[in-house]
Amino acid sequence: MSLSDASHGPSQVTLSELYRSHSKWLSTRLRHLGVESPDDVVQETYLRIAPYQARGEVRHPKSLLLRIATNLVAEEGRRTQRQRRHAATAPLWTDAPTQTEAVLLKQLVLKLPQPERDIFMLSRFGSLTNEQIAARLDLSVKTVERRITRALKQVDAQLRR
Repeated sequence: MSLSDASHGPSQVTLSELYRSHSKWLSTRLRHLGVESPDDVVQETYLRIAPYQARGEVRHPKSLLLRIATNLVAEEGRRTQRQRRHAATAPLWTDAPTQTEAVLLKQLVLKLPQPERDIFMLSRFGSLTNEQIAARLDLSVKTVERRITRALKQVDAQLRR
């Protein structure tokens, strides 16, 4: 399917036409690539392609759809890895801390530099995700991840003394 016709100038294909034309193909392609829930990825892909389609910028729909979908899959893989690393280092105590442990934790957290302390508090005690913290503090998610990692290393080093 071509989205431009040389004899009649550019033609505008609606998002629903684009979906009807290529969603099954994309889902099958993703399934062949080993994606566990290709239908979810297809839906998110069409949400991401909508602005390009609305501006008439989609010239090679299959190529763009596949690029967006594979980027989404890669992004989800990275997010899963971050969550696994985070979960492995998250709990300092498995049960509710005793009063002594709570005082020790407070002292350790207060020793952290301000940027790490703020993010650590939002993450551990505010139960916010890295994405929520990044949005609240107007930082990148990567910066939030680095600061949490530094904070955890500092707290761990203090606990080991």
